[in-house]
Amino acid sequence: MTVNVRRPGGSPEVFVPSPTLSFAKDIRPLFRDIDVAHMQPAGYDLSSYEDVKSKAALIYSTVASGKMPPPPGPTWTTEMCETFQSWIDQGCPP
Repeated sequence: MTVNVRRPGGSPEVFVPSPTLSFAKDIRPLFRDIDVAHMQPAGYDLSSYEDVKSKAALIYSTVASGKMPPPPGPTWTTEMCETFQSWIDQGCPP
């Protein structure tokens, strides 16, 4: 999750990761139901905290490169990728 922060002096807004990310609140909602269903045959349970946590680095590299989600779904935005990376950096809290 990110928040908009206006820099002093009225400069443009920047996105700053929220300090309290969680899988349930911030990460699970990034995966659409179609993404969860599509990845289950490949051995990924994107609805499972434990599975996403154990594969977080691989999932991040795949979504950040634009390889996932597959067409016709839209690729993740920069903000979504930054949120996922921040969650990893925070130790993948539940």
